[in-house]
Amino acid sequence: AVAGSTVELGCGAQGDPAPRVQWHKERGDLPWGRHEVDQDHTLRLYAVMPADAGTYVCTAQSQLGTAAATARLHV
Repeated sequence: AVAGSTVELGCGAQGDPAPRVQWHKERGDLPWGRHEVDQDHTLRLYAVMPADAGTYVCTAQSQLGTAAATARLHV
């Protein structure tokens, strides 16, 4: 991604009952005040900077178990 741009990371998680979806960053926190997660579980990072580079993890959890997927961001 280009520094200063907005990045979207998708996370498709479905089930019955619907799983609880959470995003986190390995070895760090999501950028404070510069991120949001919409109803479709897409993580948006605004005005990305080199410090935002790293691996982001989407975790879906329900009574049936847990699944996770990762995305690597280079700025």
